[in-house]
Order: sequence, then structure tokens, then C-alpha cells
Amino acid sequence: MVYIINRMTKKRIVLLSAVLLSGINLKAQTYKPEFDKLLVNAKQGTIVELPGFLSEKLPEIPYDKMILPGPQFIISDDPEYIRVPEGISLREKVQPGAVRLYMYNVNGVKEPQKMDRKITALIRNTGKSVLHIRMLKYSSQKPSGNYFQIGKQGLADYFASKGDEKIREIKPGQALPIDEKLEKNIVKYDELAHGFYEFTVDQPAEITILQTDPATPGVKALERVTNILPPKGESGAGRGIYGVSNYLLRNKGVFDTQNGPSAITVAEGVKDNWVLGWESSRNQQAKLVGNYGVMYNMEIKWKSTNGKGLALVTWNGRSADSKWCNGMAATMVVSKGLFKEGIIQLPSDRLITRSAPESILIQVFPPAANGEEQTIKLTYSPPGASCLPTPLILIPVDMK
Repeated sequence: MVYIINRMTKKRIVLLSAVLLSGINLKAQTYKPEFDKLLVNAKQGTIVELPGFLSEKLPEIPYDKMILPGPQFIISDDPEYIRVPEGISLREKVQPGAVRLYMYNVNGVKEPQKMDRKITALIRNTGKSVLHIRMLKYSSQKPSGNYFQIGKQGLADYFASKGDEKIREIKPGQALPIDEKLEKNIVKYDELAHGFYEFTVDQPAEITILQTDPATPGVKALERVTNILPPKGESGAGRGIYGVSNYLLRNKGVFDTQNGPSAITVAEGVKDNWVLGWESSRNQQAKLVGNYGVMYNMEIKWKSTNGKGLALVTWNGRSADSKWCNGMAATMVVSKGLFKEGIIQLPSDRLITRSAPESILIQVFPPAANGEEQTIKLTYSPPGASCLPTPLILIPVDMK
């Protein structure tokens, strides 16, 4: 079994082996009937211990995946740790239309000494007319060394955001901060600056992420800073601009509860390939290892021919493979079941889940009275700071 481990980053990535994802139904561990009561009676998002059951060897549910129309997608996460006092971590051009920007950068300055920094995002109008920018979704966290909390809360805020009707104007050749909070935040050594934005522009523009001293306005730093830092590769998921930002995923056929527990696994880099884009500073193709910031809109068809309901859980499946995978935290949007439809942080009763036998209850779905087909709808994006993949396990449960 071969694992690829990104050892240098706190956004840990571990890939499942091709053997486990080959479609072979290996014998899973034992599911005990008493687990039904634990899952059905648990609160949504809480950890439920299932000793002897959680395994990567569960049968995998095959699925079809389609690219959905979406915004131009930019990510700044390579170098993840900005080691110099002042420098540019990303610079990319965008065309008029919608843009998604995901910033995941850490103040890594140790020489000549550890120092407070500012990490900010700027947009410059490269067109010939006034640029109008309007925020569609906004997620901005205070810098912190608690990467798990930032990754989990960042997704929750993004999913909940309704945007802003305010339209800002930028004259040709001029620039302004994309997020005013970043201009005010002080990022201490080893703290993460994290922003997740979606906005529209009506002129060509240039996006820059840079680190500078806290007293210098980002626009001023943009005038003097010219060094685009080389990517580090081993310490970040990637950087650049990507044409894929949204997926629609549907399981093949209809999952039947009589078939027993099964799993759907995405963002593992084997069956679900990493998206490709372009990194302008080197003028070459880029790969987004982890598909962070990509939205998976999932539709899981299921039915119950044996009268059982369906519990949907996840777990930290890579915890046994490396010291880097000691925690997982995620956020998803899930359709109605025993609990109302909406955003759920996983886990909801603590910061992270660590390893088996811990599972996290996402939702419980009652069977239809006549056994007819139902559809689970789920929005998922790979959670920053956590190990990947995030397996989804469908468990038939007796709800009586």
C-alpha cells in the first residue's frame, strides 16, 4: 500500500491507495446492531463511537461527476508559510465575471527574528474603464494558530454568507483591498491568515496576495513590492488560477439499505483527480492538491426495501497512517432528515475528531413509508487544515 503524505503543511493530505479505491469490495469490519440506537439517538454533528467498525475497506459506492459552471477560482497556498518579511505569495489575472478567492497563508518569518506581519488581498483594475466589484460570498477569520477552528469556521461562514449589495469602484490602474479586515489584522508568527471570497468584476483585474508590515497599507505595499515568492511545493496545496470550481456528483444507480454499510469517497486524488490550472509567475500548469475551495454538490439516491433508515457519518480515516493526521474538522450543508436542513460543523460538540472508533453523525434519514426512492443533497468542500479524504459512510439503521 502506497501513501503520499504532505509532511510540511498543517493542511495535511494523505491519499488513499489505488488498491483501496479500485472498486474491489474488501471485507469490512463488523457493524453491531447496538450501534443503531447510538446513531439514531445522537445529536447532529456529535461524535459517536463505533468500535470495530470504521474501516477504509467498506464497499465504495460508484459515482458520476460533472463540472458545473462556476467562477474563476484562485487559491493562494504555496508557499503556505511566507518566510520573508515582505513578499508576494500570489499574483493572477482575472477576466470580467465571477471570481472565487481562497487565501490560506501563514506568517513564517523567523529571520532576522519573529515579527508581526500583515497578509492582505488586493485587486487592481487592469482595464480601461472603471471597475465595479460586488461581494457575493464573504468569509474572513481573525488570524490564529488554531488552524482546525479557522478551517471549519471559514467554511461555515462561506456557506452562510449572503454577500453584500454594496458596489465598490476602482479606477483604471488603481487598486483596493478585497477585504478591509485583512488590512487591520495583525498576523503573529505561525498564525494563519484565512479568507474565502466570491465576487464579481466587470473589468479585467489583477489579484495579489502579499505580506508586509502592519503599518503599511496594502495598496502602498503593492507599489513597492515586486518579488513574487517561489512556490515551495511540499508545504502547500498549490496556487494559481483554476477553471474548475464546482462539481455535481451523483451516485450510480440507487443505494439500497439492504446492501449494508457503504462509503462514498471524494478528494482522494485517485478516482477524484486534483483539478488543474495555471500558475502565472512560472508560466506553467498548476495542480491543486486537495481540491481545497472546490465545491462538491452531491446528490445521493437511496431507497429502503427492508424498512431501515439511513445514517450518514464521516470519520478521520487516515489517522493511523501518520502523526500528521491526528485531527479532522469539517463543515457541510446537508438536506433534511431527522434534523433540519442546513449547515453543520463536524464535529459540533468539540473542535476535532481524532481517530477510530470516533465517527461524526452528519444526518439520519427516515425511510419513505412506501419504500420509494429518496435523494440526499449535500454540499461539501475539502476542509482546510484537515487530513483528506473525508469519507462519507452510509449506514442502514433500525429506527424503531
